[in-house]
Order: sequence, then structure tokens, then C-alpha cells
Amino acid sequence: MFSGIVRSVGRLLERTDAGGDARLSIGYEAAELGVLEPGSSIAINGACLTATASRPDHFEADVSTQTLSATTFATLTVGSRLNLEPSLRVGDPVDGHLVSGHVDGVGRVVEIRPAARSTFIAIELPAELSRYVARKGSIAVDGVSLTVNAVSGRRFEVNIVPYTSESTVISGYEPGTAVNIEIDMIARYLERLGRGEKGEVSLELLRSHGYAGGN
Repeated sequence: MFSGIVRSVGRLLERTDAGGDARLSIGYEAAELGVLEPGSSIAINGACLTATASRPDHFEADVSTQTLSATTFATLTVGSRLNLEPSLRVGDPVDGHLVSGHVDGVGRVVEIRPAARSTFIAIELPAELSRYVARKGSIAVDGVSLTVNAVSGRRFEVNIVPYTSESTVISGYEPGTAVNIEIDMIARYLERLGRGEKGEVSLELLRSHGYAGGN
């Protein structure tokens, strides 16, 4: 489990593809991230992977065929910058929102422009994910916890403050950039809980589970 607060930006040092899978060697700053132990979980651009080997300045992680197909990892090249976040420990603050590290799909930046000192970014989602995104709700983009400012069809908008831009790979975004998306897990579970017999959400079911008023 993660919080969507990036602790360090690493860099892909080496990539080895074999048998449909890939092994990544990622450079990182131990002073920012702490020393990773083999077996540690770490979110890399929002995808939870396991460190298989670790040194003070780099670690390795294996990426399965399924993860390659569901994330932007298939197109990562040596030199790519990567958001890194170690898993939460009991007692750690959750300054963003609860993030599982299970990427739901790949979105694409469609607009980016200055907004005073911040940066306005619009991202287009896969059609099957758009219904889970709500104004003022949470979403993880490349592992970064963000608040949705507006939603229109498959497109949602966020505002990035200077600190977040400078501390993550978001500073390198441009129109067309592919990004890993994880929807808010609360939205996912509410849909599952609220499904009626025909697979549809009913007001009666929402009321019976305490998610709608009686009037």
C-alpha cells in the first residue's frame, strides 16, 4: 500500500527483455528513499514491483508480461525518469490517498499549460475508466496522488503546484505523454457493492448500504 507521495525520482539504468518479461535496473538516491532490501515493495511510476536485488545506488526489479501490457513500462527506455515511493509502514502518514500500486490503465496527456505559478494538465482516460473519476475525487497519475478539478467525458483536469512538478516526472510531461492511471479504490469498491442483480447500481441498494439518504 502507498500514499501517492513520491519520495524520489530515479532513472532507468538498464533494461533486459527475455521471454516476454523484463528486468529493470533503476538508479536512486538512498538518502531520499532509504536503502531498499531485496523483497521490498516499491511503486515505480505507480506500479507496485518487488526489488529483487539492491545496492546503495541502484536496485533491480522484474516486470511481468501482464504488467508490461497494462502500463507504460513496455515503452520505457534507458534514461527514463521514474517516480519512486516505498510501501507504507504502520504509523506512516497518508498525505495523499490510499494507493494500491495496481495500475488500471494508461491515459494520455492531451493539454498542458501554465496556470499562474502552477501547471494545468488535461488527461484522456480509457473509456472503461472514465466512470470512476469524479470532480474533487482522488486519482493516481504515474503514482502521484492528485485531486481532480473537472471531468468531461473521458477527459479529466488537474492542477500541479510547483513543488509536485519539480519533485516528480510530471515536469517532463508534454501533449501525447502516456501515463499510468490508478483510480480511487473507493470508487471501485462502491461500484461492486452497489451492483444490482442485473449488474446495475440501484438507489435502493445504495440506501441499504448507507450511501444515499432516505428522501
